[in-house]
Amino acid sequence: MSAASGSTTAGGTRRHIIEAAVGLIADRGFTATSVDEIAEAAGVAKGSVYYNFGSKTELFTDILTEGIARLTDGLRAALGREPDRPAVEVLVAELLRQIRDHPAFAKVVAAEVFRTGRDWQASIRLLHDEAIRVFADGVLAGRPATSARDAEIMGSAVFGATLVAGLEWLAFQPDRSLEDVLPALLRAIGAERA
Repeated sequence: MSAASGSTTAGGTRRHIIEAAVGLIADRGFTATSVDEIAEAAGVAKGSVYYNFGSKTELFTDILTEGIARLTDGLRAALGREPDRPAVEVLVAELLRQIRDHPAFAKVVAAEVFRTGRDWQASIRLLHDEAIRVFADGVLAGRPATSARDAEIMGSAVFGATLVAGLEWLAFQPDRSLEDVLPALLRAIGAERA
């Protein structure tokens, strides 16, 4: 790779490693993906992975931290751009956009984040809670009489349903547009406009 591609800079190397790891982990799972495979896919020496991340677990924690922060920031920005539209509708549409734009990360979230007993569980819990909190707040905005505890479960349900439906869309109906899929999903979760 050329220096112009950014692969010779520290940030470029980290980016290549993260992108390679996300793709491999999305296809094979965390446990089945080796550091050797990540290094080969990134076009770097195995030592570069350890130099930049310390371990495969630290690399994966960075992947999750970066991805969930990007998701949470995107959700909040979408709410700010469309304050007059129902919050749950805005959040579902933005999550579908994020799934479309970052399908490998969406697969990683669906497959890995909710597994228990992993080294990264504690470090990712706070960020996970932050993303689900945005959905819970969206539920509360549309149903103010809902308790905070119920809103958290409902927010998780909307997030999970959207994640699974988004992956279903990309895998089995990729010819459909987001604008075509969104109304069907909103109907399924009971959030369609009257």
